[in-house]
Amino acid sequence: MLILTRKSGEKIRIGDDIAISVIEIRGNQVRLGIAAPRNVAVHRQEVYDQIQEQNLLAAQAQPSDKVLIQSLWQKQGAVKGQEPGARSDS
Repeated sequence: MLILTRKSGEKIRIGDDIAISVIEIRGNQVRLGIAAPRNVAVHRQEVYDQIQEQNLLAAQAQPSDKVLIQSLWQKQGAVKGQEPGARSDS
């Protein structure tokens, strides 16, 4: 693990496409800004853990669950007016 010290307003670069900026330091909290290409997923650890858990559950789903899952995805897409999981630019 690389450990770096940065002050508010300073940045860290990861490769050519990712920049992490220290926005604010307040007490024991640090606000970070992350600039990354849209094809790079950026998640808080607890959200990433939930995604991994859901992926594991989906991999264990039975073939009979497919109809229910498709139905739920279609309803979600109809509500938002887009494909489920699609990113909007707004």
